[in-house]
Amino acid sequence: MKREIRRTMMFLNAQRASLVKDPYIYGPDCVILDLEDAVSPNEKDSARIQLYNTLKYIDYGETEIWVRINATYSPYYKEDIRAAVAGGCDGIRIPMCESRDQVVEVEKLVEEAEKEFCKDIGITMLMAALETPLSIINCYEICTSSDRLMGVALSGGDFARTMHAKTTKTGEEYFLARSQMVLSARAAGVMCFDTVYTDLDDEESLRHDTELIKNMGFDGKSIISPKQIDTVHQVFTPNDNEISNAERVIVAVNEAKEAGIGVVVVNGKMVDNAHVEGAYRTLSMAKAAGIYEGDLI
Repeated sequence: MKREIRRTMMFLNAQRASLVKDPYIYGPDCVILDLEDAVSPNEKDSARIQLYNTLKYIDYGETEIWVRINATYSPYYKEDIRAAVAGGCDGIRIPMCESRDQVVEVEKLVEEAEKEFCKDIGITMLMAALETPLSIINCYEICTSSDRLMGVALSGGDFARTMHAKTTKTGEEYFLARSQMVLSARAAGVMCFDTVYTDLDDEESLRHDTELIKNMGFDGKSIISPKQIDTVHQVFTPNDNEISNAERVIVAVNEAKEAGIGVVVVNGKMVDNAHVEGAYRTLSMAKAAGIYEGDLI
């Protein structure tokens, strides 16, 4: 994996030169250049050409670049894959993914394109977007379908539509899907990303939604505007208190282990070896975000 932290994945219309030329200046961890919903059928070819030139000639620095191809039941996805791999994207997002077979099919085409365009075999990652009830039912088999699969992402609009659910500010319509996704992702050892929050003027609800999915175990969130980046990053980046507490847990538990003690009290709470993994993860996230320079990791 190129990145250790993927808090934000910002969607951009691959066809819009004004949007794709400099989104990295806003600091998203990843951008997703969209060939699917954002592009009308009669513009797919021109969008693909724009995508290739964007990938080939724009330096995005440390920002990871993904391409959302068209669905595997469409007539467009094979050429989407060739253009994305030829341009040198970091990964391909598979929309409407409902089975491991779709991932395997895309993986085969990606490898063929890597050979065709003289790329290192295996360099292009995959991510599956889960958008239907069947996607959620098959989540674990999707998560374990390919070594290239970096993670899975919820696409809330289509999921709510196919569930006949009402979209709410509190997100209860996604609770079962989110729970199943993060459970499957953790069992498979891949990452898990939440759906976009569409109300660009409601920062408070965006923060609440992001805190909810962070507490559930998600790794990050898809976004649709640069104005959402700071809020999502603040939630997913460990704060000073979390970093300090993680350091104390690691030191205290390790010292206790050397003394033959299994359980210690840190900040008034009982902790043991089971808490150390989470503490190290907190420090790793902080380091990846560029705010931790300690010597414990």
